[in-house]
Amino acid sequence: MDRRTLLKAGGGALALSALDMVPGGLMVAEAHQPSGGPGAAPFTLGVASGDPLPKSVVLWTRLATDPFDGGAGTRQVHVKWEVAADEHFRRVVRRGNTMAGPELGYSVHVEVKGLRPSTTYWYRFRSRGAISPVGRTRTAPSAGASPPSLRFAFASCQQWQRGYYTAYRHMAEQDLDLVIHLGDYIYEGNLNNFEVRAAPPEPVRPEPMDLASYRNRYALYKLDADLQAAHAAFPFLVTWDDHEVENNYASDISQVDAEPDQDRAVFRQRRAAAYQAWYEHMPVRASQVPAGPDLLLYRRLRFGDLAEINMLDTRQYRSDQACGGGLTPPCDELVDPARTITGPEQESWLLDGLATSRSRWKVLAQQVFMAQLDIAPGPDALLNTDGWDGYPASRDRLFGFIADREVSDVVVLTGDIHTSWVNDLKADFADPASATLATEFVGTSISSDGDGDDNGISALLPGNPHIKFFSNRRGFVQCELTRREWRTDYQEVPYVTRPDAPLTTRASFVVESGRPGAEQVGGAPIV
Repeated sequence: MDRRTLLKAGGGALALSALDMVPGGLMVAEAHQPSGGPGAAPFTLGVASGDPLPKSVVLWTRLATDPFDGGAGTRQVHVKWEVAADEHFRRVVRRGNTMAGPELGYSVHVEVKGLRPSTTYWYRFRSRGAISPVGRTRTAPSAGASPPSLRFAFASCQQWQRGYYTAYRHMAEQDLDLVIHLGDYIYEGNLNNFEVRAAPPEPVRPEPMDLASYRNRYALYKLDADLQAAHAAFPFLVTWDDHEVENNYASDISQVDAEPDQDRAVFRQRRAAAYQAWYEHMPVRASQVPAGPDLLLYRRLRFGDLAEINMLDTRQYRSDQACGGGLTPPCDELVDPARTITGPEQESWLLDGLATSRSRWKVLAQQVFMAQLDIAPGPDALLNTDGWDGYPASRDRLFGFIADREVSDVVVLTGDIHTSWVNDLKADFADPASATLATEFVGTSISSDGDGDDNGISALLPGNPHIKFFSNRRGFVQCELTRREWRTDYQEVPYVTRPDAPLTTRASFVVESGRPGAEQVGGAPIV
C-alpha cells in the first residue's frame, strides 16, 4: 500500500515527427529521437484539448524543438490555429493567431469560442513552417439539453519508467465524449533504474525542484506516442494529485522523507514551479494560470441535464496528515473536526453545487480513496491517513449533507491507489446495514507499480463488506451514463512491462438511477 515505491526507471526519450493514421482518422506521430537543431519540428509534445463547454473548448500545444531545454528562449513565436468541421479541414469554422513565449514555456492555450454544442471538431496548429498533428475534440451539450447518453473514460497514475502506456493506445480507439484524468500525470522522483524503458538524457533524471526541471519531466511523459494519441482523440478534464509536486504533500507542507526537510517558504517556491509546469502542459483555461504557489483548480462542468462533473482538489488546501502520516491506528488528531481534505471554501462550493444541481448524475472526480479501508480488520483498525480515512470529519460532513438533503445519484471517481475497486459509500461503515448514500469507482493506474498482482489485498475484503470489487491490473475505466443507469467497465491490460498488451473487460457494474450502490452485470468474479 506504500505508493512511494522507489522509482525504477526506463523509457526512451521519444519525440514525434512522421505522421501515421490511427482509428478514427486521427493523425499521430511515429516515434523518433528528438532533435533541437535549426528547422526542427516544434510540435514534438503533441496536441490536446480540454474543459469543453457548449460553445467553447481549450486547445493546447507546446512548442519544443528541443523538449529537454527547460523551456529556454527569449523570443515570442507566432502560432496559427484552425478548427474545422471535418478531419480534412475543408470546412474551417474558426481560425486565429496567438503568440507563444518563454514566460509560459512556449505553451499555447487557445480558448475557442462560437462553436456548436454537442459537436465534434478537428483542430491543428501551424508555426515555424510546420503543421502539428491533428486533434479531435467535442463540445458539451447546451445547458438546457437532455442528452441521451455520455461516454467517458477516466485514468490516473502513469509512472513513465514502470511501464508502457498501452492502455492509452486502446483508449484512443474507443468511442468517447471525453477523458477525465485524476492526477499523478508525472512522478517527481529520481530516475535512476532503467528496467522497462530506455534511459532518458542525464539532465532529465534528477528529482525536479525548479521550473526548468519540472518542464523537462513533463516533456519526457508528453513524448510518449500512446499518451499523445489519447490526448489527440478526446478532450480531457484534468486535476492533479501529489506527484505533480511531491509525494504525499499537504498544502504547503513537504513530505518528511529522505530528502532534507523544507520549510514552508522553500516548499511554496517548489510548489509554484510545479503548478506553473502543470498549467503549461495541460489543456486548461487562462482562469487557471497560477499566481505563484496558488492555482484555483476545482471547477464544475455540466453536460446538459444528464451529468454535472465536480473536479476537486484534495491536495492544495488539506490539513497535514494525522498521526504521523502513512498507515496508522486511529489517534485523537485524526478525529479533530477542524481537519479538512478540501479546505472550507471548496467544501462549501461542493455542497452548494450538490444542493442546487439539476443534473441527473452528480459526479465527484477526485484523487484519493473515499470509502473506509481498514487494512487490519478486527479490533485494531489500521487506516491510510493520506486518503479520506485520514480526514473523517470532512467525509462525515459530505455524507451527512447527502443524507440530510437526500441528494440522489452521486458517483465518486477516484485514482491514486494503483488498483481498481467498487465501493458502497455508507452512512456508517461500522454498520453494513446502514444506508448506502453513493457509489465510488476507483480506477487503477496506467502503468504505476508495473504489471501488478494481488499483494494480499483480497484477504482484506471480508473485513470491509462495503467493497464489492478489487483488481490489481493496469488499464482505465470506461463509463456510459443514461437517464436510467450508469454503467462502468473496468478495462485492463495483462502487462505493461512490455508493449502491445491486449485489452480485456475485467468486470462491469451498473448503478440504477435512484438506487445508490453498484451491481455487477458482467466480467470475471468480483475478486
